Amino acid sequence: MNDRIALRGLMANGRHGVLPAERMAAQPFVLDAVLSLDTGPAAASDNVADTVDYGVLARQLVAIVEGEAVNLIETLAARLAEVCLADPRVERVELTVHKPAAPIPLPFDDVAVTVIRERL
Repeated sequence: MNDRIALRGLMANGRHGVLPAERMAAQPFVLDAVLSLDTGPAAASDNVADTVDYGVLARQLVAIVEGEAVNLIETLAARLAEVCLADPRVERVELTVHKPAAPIPLPFDDVAVTVIRERL
């Protein structure tokens, strides 16, 4: 499928990480989700019910980030991708979790994990 809906730069705070300090205080996470799906039905009907409502999806993704803590952002990314694929119209998702405040004792711009999942 060549059609895509992209939700980029979604911000949420969570307590994910392996270090105790990461679990004590929430830290920022930034999400990018690129969904592959057929947007033709929505284009034809001009009705949000015929597509992925990215406002609803954004709230679902933030709830995962703000919810149960995990050790690895790989695990977090996989859980977020599952939420995207829960909509049967989504055929593929590329989901990136950015952790800009990762506990790295050197200057850096970003740490990110990207997972790609497809409907089987």
